[in-house]
Amino acid sequence: MAPTTYAIAIGSNRYGRHGPPARTVAAAVAALPGVIAVAPTIASAPLGPSLRRFANTVVLVQVADDPPALLRRLKAIERGFGRRNGRVWGARILDLDIVMWSGGHWQQRTLTVPHRVFRERRFVLAPLAAIAGDWRDPRTGRRVRHLAHLVDRPRARP
Repeated sequence: MAPTTYAIAIGSNRYGRHGPPARTVAAAVAALPGVIAVAPTIASAPLGPSLRRFANTVVLVQVADDPPALLRRLKAIERGFGRRNGRVWGARILDLDIVMWSGGHWQQRTLTVPHRVFRERRFVLAPLAAIAGDWRDPRTGRRVRHLAHLVDRPRARP
């Protein structure tokens, strides 16, 4: 496969061998193959039962892997950082997710690209807009910067 570009979301909200979450995120960036752009790291509130705040960023990587091959690499990096399977949305040392890729859409039982819920997550869209604001969501056709604006828009209360 010819090299393609992927947007990878990185998050951490537990201390690990690299230290606090922000340092874990920085170490994860260094561990990824083919990094061509790195968004600023932001702090965000957790989703679900975890009480610890997250450090989040998004990177663009250029690799020759298809999405399932890249997912295997990302899971190996997570394991190398000490990630263990646990509660959904629980505290974690490292979370690496394929958000988008320059190939458009990919659908398998174990992997959907673009990520199914990235359009609803400010902690993904804000960093992604900083480095790939002109990328278009293949499902909606909207630019990432527009999606980031929509997720930040105040909603009317019922």
